[in-house]
Amino acid sequence: MKTRHKRLAAVLTLVVGVGLAVVLALQAFQENLLFFYSPTQVANGEAPQGYAFRMGGLVLDGSVERAADSLEVKFAITDGAKDIPVVYTGILPDLFREGQGIVARGTIGPDGRFTAEEVLAKHDENYMPPEVAEALVQAQGTLGNPHGPEATP
Repeated sequence: MKTRHKRLAAVLTLVVGVGLAVVLALQAFQENLLFFYSPTQVANGEAPQGYAFRMGGLVLDGSVERAADSLEVKFAITDGAKDIPVVYTGILPDLFREGQGIVARGTIGPDGRFTAEEVLAKHDENYMPPEVAEALVQAQGTLGNPHGPEATP
């Protein structure tokens, strides 16, 4: 085999290898991509059914129901305009309580119930995830934030 053919084979192998690596990286990125939706957007049908996404808002006061014989917890997330029922099986974060901001990752079922795989609570009294704060402000139709200026995105 001539040197010229060896060089061409090496370049082609390199191009195919880089192309394959790019395809695999993009596929992994697409599989792990999670979009954020507010309860109003979920109630309006904007969230994809059968695909995981993040939903955030406040835990609706009086909505938390804990099963006595399992780790299942039912509650509702609200943005002030719409409420979405949530079912979660597992140990909730220590900071989880009614009236507090959370972000949940999971899927929406055909019955409109959100099945959470993970629940994240805010870490102190002054912080709220920017997506949640923005969704609350948009749902209330005001420029102010009910949780103070520290929670403004």
